[in-house]
Amino acid sequence: MTAPTYEIPAELRDLAEKSVDQARTAVTKLLGTVVKSAEQLQTSSTTVHETIQSVIAKGLDQVQTNASTTFDFAQKLVRTRDLKEAFELQSEFMRSQISTLQAQAKDLGALAQSAAKGV
Repeated sequence: MTAPTYEIPAELRDLAEKSVDQARTAVTKLLGTVVKSAEQLQTSSTTVHETIQSVIAKGLDQVQTNASTTFDFAQKLVRTRDLKEAFELQSEFMRSQISTLQAQAKDLGALAQSAAKGV
């Protein structure tokens, strides 16, 4: 006894073939989009990493400058002969530091803005 053979209608085979082709096209497009997104993320990640390194380097430079300036001030302060001279030196130092800190904040702000534009 032989089992009956059932033939799949041509219309159904055509429909299945079209479905497979459409699925292949959709997956190919999806993978292309994923690859592009991954490349953009990698580029953004590199930009962010470089920006963070720049901010850290700039911050460390500023800390070093501020520490050096403060030690220079301290050295001058211990050499003062009276309170009037010490207060004048302190006032001059504070004015100078406020100006320096404003410039440093401006530099870091500009760096942050350029980083935001690059991402």
